[in-house]
Parts: sequence; structure tokens; C-alpha cells
Amino acid sequence: MVTVAVMLAAPMLIKSVPAAILGLAAGVLAYFGLGLADATLYALEGNALVVGPLGGSGAGFGDAIAGRWKAIGDVDFALLGGLMVPAVTLAVLLSIDTLKTCIVLDALTRSRHNSNRELIGQGLGNLAASCIGGVPGAGQMGATLVNMSSGAQTRLSGLVEGSLALIAFLILGSLIAWVPIAALSGILIVIGFRMIDRHSLQLLKARTTILDFVVIAAVVVVALTLSLIAASGVGIALAVMLFIREQIRGSIVRSKAYGNQMFSKRVRLPAEMEILERRGDHTAIFELQGSLFFGTTDQLYTILEPELKTRTYIILDMRRVQSVDLTAVHMVEQIESTLAERGAFLIFSHLPENVPSGQDMREYFDQVGLVKSERRIQTFGELDEALEWVEERTIEEEHLERLQEKPLELREIDVFLGRKESTLAALESCMDKRSYKAGEKIFAQGDAGDEMFLIRRGAVRVVLPLGDKKSHHLATFGRSDFFGEMAFLDPAPRSADALAFTDTDLFVLSRKRFDTLAEEHKKLAIGLVLSVARVLSIRLRYTNAELRTLQMS
Repeated sequence: MVTVAVMLAAPMLIKSVPAAILGLAAGVLAYFGLGLADATLYALEGNALVVGPLGGSGAGFGDAIAGRWKAIGDVDFALLGGLMVPAVTLAVLLSIDTLKTCIVLDALTRSRHNSNRELIGQGLGNLAASCIGGVPGAGQMGATLVNMSSGAQTRLSGLVEGSLALIAFLILGSLIAWVPIAALSGILIVIGFRMIDRHSLQLLKARTTILDFVVIAAVVVVALTLSLIAASGVGIALAVMLFIREQIRGSIVRSKAYGNQMFSKRVRLPAEMEILERRGDHTAIFELQGSLFFGTTDQLYTILEPELKTRTYIILDMRRVQSVDLTAVHMVEQIESTLAERGAFLIFSHLPENVPSGQDMREYFDQVGLVKSERRIQTFGELDEALEWVEERTIEEEHLERLQEKPLELREIDVFLGRKESTLAALESCMDKRSYKAGEKIFAQGDAGDEMFLIRRGAVRVVLPLGDKKSHHLATFGRSDFFGEMAFLDPAPRSADALAFTDTDLFVLSRKRFDTLAEEHKKLAIGLVLSVARVLSIRLRYTNAELRTLQMS
């Protein structure tokens, strides 16, 4: 009681001396004061009320170290196997205790610890301590907070504290033996009371956080009735259960859309877009998130089950998935079998190569046999590639005439349909015809240019260079479409790269030659600009529809 009272009052009276030191001194004086009434308190031998001699006997520090080395030499290696399990268990629990203390200390000091350095230092310290008679330990909360409340500000304080403790034991061992256990208990009671996080009671106010408070209460009860090690084990087990519960309760599907709401970056002609809008609901796109494991597979299957009966293409975007286990693989096989009965496809996009768990999902899918050629499963690097593949099949199923072998004439280009032959002849006289092999660059980012390109045959992909040989796919343009109109309308450097995706034939119209033509054929020039503006507005309309769908999802 005296120690507790002095520790509570000391900060109000004096701040230059730590309250724990004053409380300990007051406890020692109180003990010797009580000894005046009971002389047996002055007996050190067999006195359970004080710390007692170092090592539990009258032996000195050197004798204790010598005894430990002798014990190490007499170790029976046959017993080491039986010691491994408790040793590993103790190491794990002490590591958790240290990391827990580091997190609390980070919050108090607004700093950030290095977990690897802390655990390596703890391991080396425990090895050294065992060689001189010590016992394994960790960065415990109580000692850390005592150190901090005593004015410690840097990591050096821990080294100073340890060194002073060793000096005290070596020089003042005979005096430390008289420190009352009750005084030490009083110090720990005050420190423990100050450690109580009263904000934890706020967890009782909401139903969603009651289980979090139950974990705290269970750990406290087990620590008081059994041991700290058992309490740490209970806390870990309950935390794992809560994690699984949160994973199960959270939605595994981040967003959902259909093929007539979300389109690939391939720019389509109006006739093709009409087909995709009409038949796009045969495709369902799901963006998944979190972990696909035994706790979430049933939820995912429940969401997908209605779509399996009506959709021809099910696309699962995996970019936000963090892990997949064998239970999820079996669920995927079940989905694929259901779709295969109807001739439908299951499609994966953006399979992560390096998730937080270190799993290579592409390699894992290959190892478990999900991507075999006989299965109706397709995998693509990006969602856009998957959407483009589905769109191509959807358009082909409509038997739309798409003769790729013969380059289009100018009158067959979509923006010039219905024009007079004389008008087209005048326009074609201002154009160049160019051909590019697949993979050949048409223009590069930063190039000067004022040309617009019209595709007679093939396809052109426009990409944005990102450095390190990486790029971002912006759009793909096909037969009868046009690109490069930005530099044609506003003569600025090219903003992206254009590559021939397949063997490609083009009409090329420069702004300079177009301006010359416009002086003689003003109606033709106005008509061309209006046709380009109409196509651009159609593209913008579809982009707006996609953005609206993404926002709603």
C-alpha cells in the first residue's frame, strides 16, 4: 500500500526522480519499519517476503555462471528432441509478446519499429542469457512502460537499463536481496492499472464489436487464472477465428457487370456495337476480392449459381484476390462442369503472379489442372483481353460480314458511306496508302505529326509507354475505323504509341493536304469533320455508360 501510494503521489511532488524508484524505496523503508514489531522479518534465510539471495542461494554471480556451464556440458542430447516443441512454442509466444509491445510503444512514441531487428536481437539476447544462468525473456509491456515513464526517449535507454541492472546485481546483490516482494507487486499493480485501455469498453456499445471485447476479456481471464503463455495462445486462436468470420461475412464479389454495360478497349463500328448491346447480357463479369478459401467458396458459388444457368461467358477478374486454396479449386471445377454442359465458358483475367502469400496463382492453376486444353476455361492477362475475346466470338456468332482478306476502298470506310464518287475521288487524291507488318510501329509518343489514319485492313493497338519496357493498353482499332485524329485536329506531339496488331493497310490523310482540299471543296471538308465528330461522340457515349456502370457497382 505504501509503494502504491508513493508511486501515485510522487509525480505531483517531484519529477526528477522516477516514481518507481521512490515507490520501491518507500516499500523497503516500510518493510524495515514493520521489522521493529516483528524481528523475524530481519531474517534473510527462508524469508519468502523478500527477493532473497541471487540465484536462490548464497552462491555468488560467478558461481552461478560456472554452474550453468557445467550443466550445459552434462546435457543429454537424447532429451533435445522432447525439448523442441516447448522451445519452439515458447519462442513463438515470446516473439508475439515482443511485437505486441512494439506496436503499443509505436502508438505512444509515434515511431515505427523494425520487427526483424527486434526479433533477431531478442534471439541473440536469450542465447547469451542462457549461457550465464538467465532465462528466456521478451520485450515485456510492464518493464517497457516503466522505462518509458521514467523518462526514456531512445533505444539506448534499454541498454543503459540492462547495464545498470547487471551492475546493481553484482555490486548491490546483498542489498537487493532485502527488497520486499510486496513492494515490487505494488509497482506492477500501478503499472498494470495504467496499462488498462479503458477505450476497450467502447467495444461493448456496438453489436459488431462485442466479439472483439470478448477476445480481450478471455485473454485477461486466462492470464489471471492460468498463465500468460496460455493467454497468448487463447488470444491467437480467437483472433484467427474472428479473422475467418470477417472473411466469411465480407463480400467476395467487389463488383458485377454485364457485357452490354462494360466493353473492351477495342473501338467498334456502330453495327458491331449494336450486336454487343443486344447480346452483351450473355456475358457476366465479376470482380473478386479477398481470399478464396473454404470459408468463402460457398458464398461465391451462391452468387454465381443463377448466372450459370443463363450466361454463355462468366468472367472472373482476379486482380484483387489474395489467395486461393484447394477448396476453391474444387468449386471452380464444379462451375466449369456446369457451364460445359451448356457449351459455355469460364474465363479468368489478371491472375496475380505474386500475391501477398507468395503464391503464383497462374502457376498454381496450371499445377492443379484447371487450364487444361480440354476444359472450357480461358485465362487472360488483363480483363480487356478477356472482354475483347468474348466480343469477337459474340460478333462472329451473328455471322456479321467481316471480310479481312481484301483491303477496303475509300467508299467502304464507315465515315464515307454514301458519299459521291467525285467527292471520294477528290479526297482519295489527297491521301497516301501505307502498309505495316504485325508488330511494326506506326508512330511513337512525342512524334510530331498531323496525320489521321483510316484502317483498310487489319487492326491497330494504341498503347501508353510506362518505362521499363512496360505499357498501358489504351484502345484497339479495327477495319473501317480511324485513329490519330487528335493530332489531325490539334497539331501537337503524339500522346501515345500506335502499333500494327496484325498486318495492316491504311489510308493516311495529313492536315496540311486536307486544308488545301478544303479551300476547293468546303462542303466535303465540313462533311468529313462532322463524320469524325459523330464517331467521337459515339465513343464518348459508350465511355460514359461504362463509367456510370463502374460507379454504380
